[in-house]
Amino acid sequence: MNCTYKRKLPEPAEIIEQFPITKEIAQIKADRDKQIADIITGKDDRFLLVIGPCSADQEASVLDYVTRLAELQEEVKDRLLLVPRVYTNKPRTTGDGYKGMLHNPDPTHESNMLQGIMQIRDLHIRVVKETGLTSADEMLYPDNHRYLSDLLSYVAVGARSVENQQHRLTASAVSIPVGMKNPTSGDLSVMLNAITAAQHSHTFIYGGWEIESTGNPLAHAILRGSVTPQGKNVSNYHYENLVSLYEDYSKKNLQNLALIVDTNHSNSGKNYLEQIRIAKDVIHSRNQNSDIKKMTKGLMIESYIEDGNQDPSGTVYGKSVTDPCLGWEKTYKLVCEIAESV
Repeated sequence: MNCTYKRKLPEPAEIIEQFPITKEIAQIKADRDKQIADIITGKDDRFLLVIGPCSADQEASVLDYVTRLAELQEEVKDRLLLVPRVYTNKPRTTGDGYKGMLHNPDPTHESNMLQGIMQIRDLHIRVVKETGLTSADEMLYPDNHRYLSDLLSYVAVGARSVENQQHRLTASAVSIPVGMKNPTSGDLSVMLNAITAAQHSHTFIYGGWEIESTGNPLAHAILRGSVTPQGKNVSNYHYENLVSLYEDYSKKNLQNLALIVDTNHSNSGKNYLEQIRIAKDVIHSRNQNSDIKKMTKGLMIESYIEDGNQDPSGTVYGKSVTDPCLGWEKTYKLVCEIAESV
């Protein structure tokens, strides 16, 4: 192969042994997993917010953010369940740029994935231990889920991964909710087929084993907008989009009809301030139509401590080094307004 073998990475069991979780952390995860699953299945009528930085870049600022989120969770606990986005690997359209803490534990230094694996596990442990919240992360590399499977409570499969067979089959073996995004083309049949695959049992190769999955009934849809062949962003969070998805989704006879609406990416054209208006628009649609309300379980919001974004070499504390995010002041106000209106 035309590559250099830099180092043999430890097996997940080795990393887990080096960074174990306590019984208390395991119980927190079990309790949180049940709450999130109950929202997806309709047993709990609270609204879910998967919210946080576009990418987890610095451990200190991420923990600061999630600590604030934990305090806010107490204020809105009767109406909302908050799941912090602690996204430790970042897909890049061209393959260039900052790829997340897994690749670059320090955004200003070269890639070191051994250190990255250890650092992302330590970060997820600290999030639970210090805040009592369990996190969401993106399943960018299906095999890597094993390093974090005892810590995560939510996983998203991105727009560029949702057609991939290994992502779909791995999702079928995961025991927590997996959100399948619509592809960048906007073809919702691709997303619905991915959900179908994830909810079924499969035999496939994973981590060097032939395994048989049981199927994941908690796999569900995420609408994130699309991009035309000419590169124009097209949103798909509007009332008519949600009505259409409900009709198509229902015809599939899938388990747990559930949707999360991504308020950023192509839905906002990456204009992060639009997330405020989009969130309120979705809530309004939900309150006008019982089918939409039944299906739409929550929102995905990109939020950090400071508004906007900066270059990975930037030094502004708590400011995104990838896509622009809502700052904390605007986030706090929006979450409180959502709690009042759902």
